[in-house]
Amino acid sequence: MTDPFVVIGGDAAGLSAASKYRRESPARDVVVFEQGSWVSYAHCGTPYFIKGDVEHLRDLQSLSPRDIEERGIDLRRDHEVTAIDTKSDVITVVNNGESFEYPYEELLIATGARAISAPIEGADLDTVFTLHGLPDATALRSFLTPPAEFDSANLGGGAALTTSVAEQYGAMQPPETIAIVGGGYVGVEMAEAFSAWDCAVHLFQRPERLLPAFGTAVGDAIASTLKKAGVTLHLNEEVERLTETDGQLDDIVYGGGNRLNVDAVLIGIGIRPNVELLTETSIELGTTGAVAVDEYGQTNVENVYAAGDVAELKQIVTGETTWSPLGLPANRAGRAIGATVGGSPTQVGHVAETAMLKAFELGCGRTGVLEHDRAEAAGFDPITKTITAGSRSGYYPGAEETTVTLTADQKSGQLLGGSLVGADRAAVRINTIATALGAGMTVGELEQQDLGYAPPFSPVWDPVLVAAKVLNGKL
Repeated sequence: MTDPFVVIGGDAAGLSAASKYRRESPARDVVVFEQGSWVSYAHCGTPYFIKGDVEHLRDLQSLSPRDIEERGIDLRRDHEVTAIDTKSDVITVVNNGESFEYPYEELLIATGARAISAPIEGADLDTVFTLHGLPDATALRSFLTPPAEFDSANLGGGAALTTSVAEQYGAMQPPETIAIVGGGYVGVEMAEAFSAWDCAVHLFQRPERLLPAFGTAVGDAIASTLKKAGVTLHLNEEVERLTETDGQLDDIVYGGGNRLNVDAVLIGIGIRPNVELLTETSIELGTTGAVAVDEYGQTNVENVYAAGDVAELKQIVTGETTWSPLGLPANRAGRAIGATVGGSPTQVGHVAETAMLKAFELGCGRTGVLEHDRAEAAGFDPITKTITAGSRSGYYPGAEETTVTLTADQKSGQLLGGSLVGADRAAVRINTIATALGAGMTVGELEQQDLGYAPPFSPVWDPVLVAAKVLNGKL
């Protein structure tokens, strides 16, 4: 029997690869080593579990361990891979304190990413949190639940639940005042989640706007909505440190010595790829700090692949490498690698860096290249226009304003990127712009697309078409 296809990491990329490979090569073994207890879960759903919109942790799982094993995948949870020997084609694995070596014929590195809290002093205090995974979500939901109402069984985590952590925080009095450090995806979504628990929420953002990657119009609209919902914004303010008294969180110190007394802090300043495992190997990292791969997801080492939040991808507009740690690219790249290793070479594809999120009643999205400096560095001469149009026919109930921003190259008319924000199903409209980017359309070509029209769903001129028409006229 030949050595198996070995996967390090049991989430989106890893299990997509293992599942596809199993269908392509049913006669060969595939083994997945997962460091933790949770597998195949939705990171992006954790704010909604913490808020209470999602009742149980298991609701966030796409596949249970039993589902995975029924697919013929050898899943080994609580197995940490500590070393890779690319010369001998073996990995070193630790389980329950015991170490052993395991051979591979092909290897997929799908170790994901982790939240960062450095360089904020005091980030190690008990009621200072990050949010990247179900253990973090468990701690936060438990902490927000009044002790008299708390029961760890109600979290729906089953055997994978870290019961000691849940009960530690479930025994504490819920926080009244929470500070969020960082105004990106996590910060904005968690402002809504904490508000649902009647907490006083303070959001600190070092740049002058929230969600910088979404552009000015989106950032301003989200800020206005958060303020109306009672969130106190501290924009253009840098958090310096967190203070403690007898080991308990006390104040958040910011802006040259200002202090705010808080009960808890959530740090959402970003994530980093988990590449430490590769330090002693010849596997190369790219310019972003993630693993460099070719169009099939293969690293510089033969038969070693990388996918998901640990790997780079090509940006569809600029053609340059980028790091896009999101769910769809991870699943897609993993599936492609599973097919390739199984004998059907499949490219992992490009990314437009499309993203969307919800902030109270607003939905927003972004895709492509919006920033002029980034577009200029790629050789474009960018121009941007922003419009506001109705989401439905004006006479039909429920119509709301949708603000759309498009960026294009002045020389060629090529569409470079877009963003939008609004209260009536606005976020999903970003997929039209992303599709146009994937097709390499000009703004004029986007303007000519035959989008659907019916009063309950869209006016005759969809807001995206209005934006394309206005920008094309400017060109």
